Amino acid sequence: MLKRILQLLGLVFGGMLGSQAGIGTGMSAGVGSYSPLAGGYGSFGYYTGLAVGAFCGLLLATALAGRIQRLLGEGARRASELPAADLLAGAAGLTGGLVLSALLYPSVSRLPETAAMIVPALLTLGLGYIGLMVGVRKKEELSEGLQTLLQPKALPEPEKVEPVNFEEHKIMDTSVIIDGRIADICKTGFIEGTLVIPEFVLEELQHIADSSDLLKRNRGRRGLDILNKIQKELDVKVLIYEGDFEEIGEVDSKLVKLAKVLRGKVLTNDFNLNKVCELQGVSVLNINDLANAVKPVVLPGEEIVVQIIKDGKEHGQGVAYLDDGTMIVVEGGRDYIGMTMEVLVTSVLQTSAGRMIFAKPKLLEKAL
Repeated sequence: MLKRILQLLGLVFGGMLGSQAGIGTGMSAGVGSYSPLAGGYGSFGYYTGLAVGAFCGLLLATALAGRIQRLLGEGARRASELPAADLLAGAAGLTGGLVLSALLYPSVSRLPETAAMIVPALLTLGLGYIGLMVGVRKKEELSEGLQTLLQPKALPEPEKVEPVNFEEHKIMDTSVIIDGRIADICKTGFIEGTLVIPEFVLEELQHIADSSDLLKRNRGRRGLDILNKIQKELDVKVLIYEGDFEEIGEVDSKLVKLAKVLRGKVLTNDFNLNKVCELQGVSVLNINDLANAVKPVVLPGEEIVVQIIKDGKEHGQGVAYLDDGTMIVVEGGRDYIGMTMEVLVTSVLQTSAGRMIFAKPKLLEKAL
């Protein structure tokens, strides 16, 4: 099949070259103007050249067909053995050479007729071969360039935004200010962030400090002194929140609303406010919970020495206290009021309001 194609190409190109040569011979002999289709004087030279050229082209193609076929087969075999990267690089180089030859064709076509047929073919073959070789030798650079073109542009990395601590505000209520332990806790460094003192809490403290009741007045003034100590003596941030929620009447409800607005935590030792905050989904820091957590652990079965100071609510009970203020209810301890004695711990009750220890005199245990 390939041989027949080569013979056909030789026949066609040979005929074209022969006809051109015949026309040139007739014109140089002075036969006159040439118009073979109109039966002019040069028609004999045209057809003679066409026949001779076609015959010679056919003979040449037949003689070279076997060699060309072997060369093409060898080239195909070598091409199949090449890596895909080499083939792609060679194809890219060959394409570039052919494109360059196509761009030069308009200039070459202005040459004399015979040269205008041969030069473009040679130019195409030469530039195609050069492009092929350059592509194969520069495959690595071409591959890197292709990857650069096809690789999507990397988006700029978003600026890292430091996470905002929405619960850094600790909102103090009136009870925790009057209690005073918050100042000692802040001094230890366990409280982080900003202490928020709402203006409506300051107003409540002022009303308590101006009360006619001596006990309330002293509690209010103590609260104001604690705030002054926190602001001036302790290394802690303090923010006076001047806003108010006029539609809300109770101070505890305002604290819950403010905690939601600031996304902060309520700092209190009020048991009821603690429960309300939990129901509203507001974080709470209860000073009593902290105090209970750091109290010495007393387990059932331990023996401790206490002084019973008063009677309890139930019949026969006596009440004693540890150094940290923990209440101890002693069963049958009423008869020992004012005495220091050893008791045996029977149970421990832990609540948000505090810790209670139930015990019985060790003397009764020995008697049993």
